[in-house]
Amino acid sequence: MKEKKSHYSTVPEHYILSPESEPWLERFIFNNRGIVMLLLAIITMVFAYGLSKVTLDASIEKYIPLNHSYIQNYLVHKDEMKSGVANVKIAVEVTNGDVFTAEYMEKLSKISDEIFFIKGVDRSGMQSLWTPNVRWMEVTEEGFQGGPVIPSTYDGSKESLEVVRQNVLKSGQVGRLVSNDFRSSIIDVPLIEYDPETGEKLSYGQFSHDLEEKIRSQFSDDQYKIYITGMPKKLGDLLDGAKSIGGFFLMAMIMTAILLYLYSRCPKGTVVPIVASLIAVVWQLGSLALAGFTVDLYSVLVPFLVFAIGISHGVQIINGIAIESGKGASPVQAARQAFRGLYVPGMLALLSDAIGFLTLLFIDIGVIQELAIAASVGVAMIIVTNLVLLPIVMSYIGISRSGVEHARKSDANPAAIWRGLSMFANRKVAPIPIVIAIVMAVSGYYYSQGLKIGDLDKGAPELRADSRYNLDNAFMVSNYSTSADVFVVMVETAREHCNSFKVMDAVDRFMWYMDNVEGVQSTTSLVTVSKLVTKAMNEGNLNWSALSRNQTILNTSIQRAPAGLLNPDCSMAPVIVYLNDHKAETLETAVAAVEKFKEQFDDHVDEKYFGYGMAEMDEAIANGEIDSAPVRFQLASGNAGIEAATNQVIADAQNTMLIFVYVVVFVLCFMTFRSFTAVACILIPLALTSILSQALMTYLDIGVKVATLPVIALGVGIGVDYGIYIYNRLEVMIVAGKTMQEAFFETLRSTGKAVSFTGITLAIGVATWIASPIKFQADMGILLTFMFLWNMLGSLILLPALASFILRPERMKARHKARHGDTPPAG
Repeated sequence: MKEKKSHYSTVPEHYILSPESEPWLERFIFNNRGIVMLLLAIITMVFAYGLSKVTLDASIEKYIPLNHSYIQNYLVHKDEMKSGVANVKIAVEVTNGDVFTAEYMEKLSKISDEIFFIKGVDRSGMQSLWTPNVRWMEVTEEGFQGGPVIPSTYDGSKESLEVVRQNVLKSGQVGRLVSNDFRSSIIDVPLIEYDPETGEKLSYGQFSHDLEEKIRSQFSDDQYKIYITGMPKKLGDLLDGAKSIGGFFLMAMIMTAILLYLYSRCPKGTVVPIVASLIAVVWQLGSLALAGFTVDLYSVLVPFLVFAIGISHGVQIINGIAIESGKGASPVQAARQAFRGLYVPGMLALLSDAIGFLTLLFIDIGVIQELAIAASVGVAMIIVTNLVLLPIVMSYIGISRSGVEHARKSDANPAAIWRGLSMFANRKVAPIPIVIAIVMAVSGYYYSQGLKIGDLDKGAPELRADSRYNLDNAFMVSNYSTSADVFVVMVETAREHCNSFKVMDAVDRFMWYMDNVEGVQSTTSLVTVSKLVTKAMNEGNLNWSALSRNQTILNTSIQRAPAGLLNPDCSMAPVIVYLNDHKAETLETAVAAVEKFKEQFDDHVDEKYFGYGMAEMDEAIANGEIDSAPVRFQLASGNAGIEAATNQVIADAQNTMLIFVYVVVFVLCFMTFRSFTAVACILIPLALTSILSQALMTYLDIGVKVATLPVIALGVGIGVDYGIYIYNRLEVMIVAGKTMQEAFFETLRSTGKAVSFTGITLAIGVATWIASPIKFQADMGILLTFMFLWNMLGSLILLPALASFILRPERMKARHKARHGDTPPAG
């Protein structure tokens, strides 16, 4: 066979420029370069217009599993309860003295008035010492007496303040709206999520800014301090933190440009891949915006990943063009040959990425599903921008002389590290990394058994422990008796029967049961009110602190029950369970306890009785159809109930998602390489990284949750690229007749060099996330950095070691000949 000599390895001449080996796709693209470029320019302008339509959405519904049974139960009673997720608590603390001063009351009044007029506040449900719905009550010789905590006669005098003090003590709000040390009080602010006039969603970002500007900034000073908690405020703070993502993106782009220039020594080879990857980002965001999608706190990270994946594949193209240019090929010939050798593994890798990301659709949580769609669309765009646009542009401008010279010098004097790494393809050395990998896999799997589902930290784990929000939350927890982690169980019955003795007795027994569950701080319900009022009606005698079997007494005892402890038709009475925290173990324990208790009520009553009214129910009882009003304990509401539902969805979906990711990658790799051994070489290093990453999460106390679960699919999807490129080039060299070690050495000099550069560059880029004020972004940065580096090492060390034992060069040559005849492999 005729050979062409160069500074590079000896390669058959017709392998480099033979028209017979041109795929139809290559001919179509490069024979119509002008038309293709014009079409791509038009598409870019359309999507650039769509980029102007991108909006940031932080709706609470997107962060919870709307189809989960707990959430469905909550939505049925959403408008009847005051313990939903769209509530904000604002504490006003006086640094000297207590709340019973004229100055404090005046300050609290001004703050309450200011909050009252902030857009999005449900004014009818707002509670503070100044709102008329916060009342006191007592029983005297003349009967019940009560009224607003701050009476209409209040004038700021010492006498009035003493009346307020007594009213607060009688109201039962100490530890709830008033702190245990009497140095602060809370303003409880429910929100209206949709504007009743315009129908527009409430902007939590704007609402958070309003609280900061109109409340904290305006009223905080040396004497008074403001503390704000609640999911809407947390989302607002996350949105503010998300603005830093742009800075990290710019930092990563600059670092990538510097490293890419040092790698290629070609200004054009540096700028074009970056521009092509940025165009992919524009296409992704623009297309999603035109399709009606919005950007949220999680999908806002996707453009960086799209850019990173684009750079990963762009480096391979530039590397291939530089090598061909160093052999004397013209810019067009170099671009065509690079495309010919890389479009199959490139498209395989990108399809694996895209379909792998789509497996996140298994998780029934809006933000994760939209992240899956956004990432898949972005990868689809990269197929065009980096495998079509980039080589066409380079076919016009070519690699600079400095880039070509650098490529020639690098090839003439290959780094010693490549010769060293090539030893792992030698059967005498290969057992070492294989044994180490087995030990690490077994150890990692054993250690990863401690991996938890859900949050493992107190406060808002999405934010840093020293963030403003978490400091505010710590103040609330330490100064008030009621926990910020509320788990609500909805007790359903027939209409107008929530106050019947049988129903309230079941609730009473349930509360006693839950009060003795580990992790439960306290419980409250309609029963709590009934017992307190009954005791008060009997001169405070503790013997009367119990449920009365007399229905008239029960009816009287709940006449003034606070809103939210029963619904208008008395068919549902929630039990509010205050938890110590919302850690995964606490939620699992609480849910398991409720499920165990409710077994005695489930499936024992016909569904029709829950729809009966008073007369129908009484008739059914009189006829002996049923002994008493039906009772059903429904999980769950409150922020802790929502968290428990989310954890269950993630627990159910994580293994399914991971299995499907690997199945997809397996099928695509097998369809491409038609070899089980090839698939094994690619997937085994990938599986090792997955095991070790779960062990790392266990070590760092990072739970599997909404923020971290996508990393598993992202790490597998992006990591498979390395193995595909390495194996494809290795197969080409083996079919060309080289020994395993020499084939891997040649692979390292070209593709391996690009893979190592890509892995290190991407790892450095995402490592900048570790400094983010958003903890979930920092966690993602740690995990992605680890997965990028470890996937790279796996493809450079473990893959060749496995290949040296399980690949059969003669079979590979025979398989290639059967499929392609005597045509040499592209690459």
